[in-house]
Amino acid sequence: MAIPAFNTVAWFQIGTDAPDEARRFYGDMFGWRFDADAGSTVPGTDGYDLVSYAGADEPSGGLAHERDAGGTHAMFLVLVQDVDAACAQAEKCGGKVAASTMATANGLRFAYLEDPSGNRFGVFTPPMP
Repeated sequence: MAIPAFNTVAWFQIGTDAPDEARRFYGDMFGWRFDADAGSTVPGTDGYDLVSYAGADEPSGGLAHERDAGGTHAMFLVLVQDVDAACAQAEKCGGKVAASTMATANGLRFAYLEDPSGNRFGVFTPPMP
């Protein structure tokens, strides 16, 4: 698998309080496959599925099992070298940090930011090998 370049959209995430329905919808509509990600617990969720496309070697996105409808979302995530530096840069550029840096048990680091119009997106660095 080719490693995406830094500062590019490299992941997407859909958050839903109805994961069975979302898996059915996106699976039927686009042929996406879903595999439970038992090795990575995302804080504030009740589970996470990795999303793969037909013919893809690696997952391209995730389905977060939100605890209630207030957490539903669809967003893109940008691969960055340093999550904390990206948070500081967002604020310098007029954006906001919506959810500061978090880490999963396997070392994935991520944060949620907002642009000046309030559009939410994420930044992340993968776990170190």
